Amino acid sequence: MVKQVKVEETQTKNKPIKKDYIHAVGRRREAVARVRLYPEIKDPIVWGEKQVEKGMIFINGKVASEYFPSSIAKMRYEQPLRIANLLGKFTVTVVVVGGGKSGQLEALVHGLSRAIVTYDKEKFRPLLKKKGLLTRDQRAKERRKVGMGGKARRKKQSPKR
Repeated sequence: MVKQVKVEETQTKNKPIKKDYIHAVGRRREAVARVRLYPEIKDPIVWGEKQVEKGMIFINGKVASEYFPSSIAKMRYEQPLRIANLLGKFTVTVVVVGGGKSGQLEALVHGLSRAIVTYDKEKFRPLLKKKGLLTRDQRAKERRKVGMGGKARRKKQSPKR
C-alpha cells in the first residue's frame, strides 16, 4: 500500500497545475512588475486587507487609485485595458518592486499588456503592438566609470597650478 501512495503522489506532481489567472512580468529601469490577470473569480480572494472584486486593479495590496493617485497615471495604467476593450472585465493584481513611481508605472503597463496578449494573442497583439505597449524600454541608468570623479560622465577637475 505504501508503494501505491508514492506512485499517486508522483503522478499528481507531474500533472500541470491549472491556474485561475494569467501571469506576466513587465520591466522598466530598476522596476519589475509581476501582474496577475484574473478572467473569473471563483473563490473569494483577499489581497492585502481588501476583498478583490471583478474589475478592480490592486497594486502592492492597495487599490490602484491609492497607489497612483494622479489622474494621468490612472489613464496610463488603464490604457492597455481600454485599447483591448477589456476595462472592468478582469481583476488585476500587481506586485511592483524597485525603481521610482514613474518606472513602476511603466513596468505595470508593460506587464499588463503582456498579460492581455497571453490571454488572446491573435486578437490583442496587433492593437497593443501598434500603440507600442509591448516594447520594453531598455534604457537604464548609465554605470559609473573609473576615473570620472564619482559620476558616469563627469571629468575630474584639474588643479589650477
